[in-house]
Amino acid sequence: MRARVNLERLRLLHAVATEGSVARAAATLVVTPSAASQQLAKLEKETGQRLLARDGRGVRLTDAGHRLVDHAKRILALVEEARADLEEHRGRVYGTLAVASFATAARGLLPEVMARMAARHPELCVELREQDPGESIPAVARGAVDVALVQDWATEPLVVPDGLATTALFDDQVDVALPAEHPSAGREQIDLDEVAGQRWISWPSGSICHAWLLHTLRSRGVEPLIAHTVAEHSTQLALVAAGQGIGIIPRLGRGRLPDGVRVVPVRPALSRRVHVVWRTGAGRRPAIRAVLDVLTTTPPG
Repeated sequence: MRARVNLERLRLLHAVATEGSVARAAATLVVTPSAASQQLAKLEKETGQRLLARDGRGVRLTDAGHRLVDHAKRILALVEEARADLEEHRGRVYGTLAVASFATAARGLLPEVMARMAARHPELCVELREQDPGESIPAVARGAVDVALVQDWATEPLVVPDGLATTALFDDQVDVALPAEHPSAGREQIDLDEVAGQRWISWPSGSICHAWLLHTLRSRGVEPLIAHTVAEHSTQLALVAAGQGIGIIPRLGRGRLPDGVRVVPVRPALSRRVHVVWRTGAGRRPAIRAVLDVLTTTPPG
């Protein structure tokens, strides 16, 4: 190498490897694509080797780039451990903690968690970022956020990369949402087989919740009839109230039901599991330990 390698440029190269493009890496590190490209060009000068090559409209790592990313992973992990060690030695919960969460946990759990954190640790600033697990888990891995709340279903188990730690928090039960005039709306329980063939309002295609619903209905021998796909539960419930179909609605963060909607528990019970994920090397940080303690002792709303 011709000069000392800049740590932040190593972090950027690692983000490019994780995200698959300079533009996405720049977005996750909150820099412009042009600035990211300039920094990567400087990193190539520092190392004296070509690290990225054009690949259609994107880029790919060269052999040298892959080698440097392998070293970058270890270097960034050591930096994480050093930071955790110093914060642990200081013994105070302070600074800034970035927490990512999927939408319903951001609405139904984190406001109470953040209020408790503020009361217990006034020197700590918790920043919330709403992200689906497909975004938040890589964000934790590359250090863009510190902690993530994620979800999985029995048919779509959580997979986390090496270097991340996780623990399950609780099971979030789901119910069937029906229009008030539906023949089963007044039932105390309903078997999913009874309504499996009806018009469904689902999450967007590609989401783990959508994949779970398809798998669950198909396992009952029914090809799902997906009438609408929307991300927000409030929109799903509005469509149910308008008689546009039925849906599966988790209890976490559900809030007040609109007029014209009834929810009925499913027999046998269906649920998803909520987990918290953090970097293994950061586990000794007092701020990480503090938020894990609050998360594990705060009941879901």
